[in-house]
Amino acid sequence: MISREGRQGRFKRLRIGRRRGPMTTPAPREIGSAELPAREGATPGAFEEPRVVNPIVPPRSVAGRALLVLVAIMSFLACLSVASVSVVSDRARGWQRQIAAELTIQVSPVAMQDMQSALQRARNIAEATPGVRSAEILQPEQSSALLEPWLGRGFDPNELPIPRIISVRLDGDADLATLARLLREEVPGASLDDHGMWLKRLARMSQAVTFAGLGVVALVMAATALSVVFATRGAMAGNKEVIEVLHFVGAEDAYVAGEFQRHFLLLGLKGAGLGGIAAIALFALLSLIGGVQGPTPEEAQLRSLLGGLTVGPPAYIGSIVTVVAIAVTIAATARLTVRRTLAEIG
Repeated sequence: MISREGRQGRFKRLRIGRRRGPMTTPAPREIGSAELPAREGATPGAFEEPRVVNPIVPPRSVAGRALLVLVAIMSFLACLSVASVSVVSDRARGWQRQIAAELTIQVSPVAMQDMQSALQRARNIAEATPGVRSAEILQPEQSSALLEPWLGRGFDPNELPIPRIISVRLDGDADLATLARLLREEVPGASLDDHGMWLKRLARMSQAVTFAGLGVVALVMAATALSVVFATRGAMAGNKEVIEVLHFVGAEDAYVAGEFQRHFLLLGLKGAGLGGIAAIALFALLSLIGGVQGPTPEEAQLRSLLGGLTVGPPAYIGSIVTVVAIAVTIAATARLTVRRTLAEIG
């Protein structure tokens, strides 16, 4: 039989032996509802509700939902601008290729010269030039039809010194300088028009549309960033006490800024993704409608209205890049705003 004093001494020795090991602090863990003590006067089995942790950034708020809708609209407009630039650039390049593949030879009426023989000599010179696929002499009726938008119908082409035209199609790189020199030397009144003026106009138009589209995208990004600035400051003002406590007890600014950055990055991805998906769906619908080739009058009118509009892969890729860029801009703007605000607090 062990006395009571002996049992107490053995218990003390065990406690002393346990304390000889390294002191460790147990990791904090959340207390579940089953571990909370019962309320005073409550019936057995009734426990306290689990404590809800208040996040630094409210996950759901009116401002957050409004910002989500705003980001979706801005993303949709930005994707439309990118697609418009892509479509116009593709069309302009196609027109430039078509214009560059053709040129015209103009033979003006000259006194004491047979027009038919002059046209035939100019045609032979063009066909003998390397890189020329074909040369066709336009009839007087065809030349007159080209002037109808300016002179109207019913005029007599014999009363006007209208030059005759030879349409030349190129099959490769042709020596246009040599062709122009031979025409001037051997055919009086002949001149070569390589449509350089029209090519320059198309290039300028394409550049103007590209700059305009990029300007719209930049404005959308700026408007989105300003909206995020106001939303971030509003969220920080709503949780001012929590942020100040965290700030003064030693929480680093990077931690608080990271919480806001994570919240607004997810919000930006969600909003920009919704706008991008809506834009891509619209592109697919326009391409589907623009490719209608039915014989009915309604389908012909629809095809003439859209002009065979098709949105190519660059527009879809540009839309995806725009969505990611908007989300990154939103996250970076939120982080910079939080850091600047915390610097003002400190």
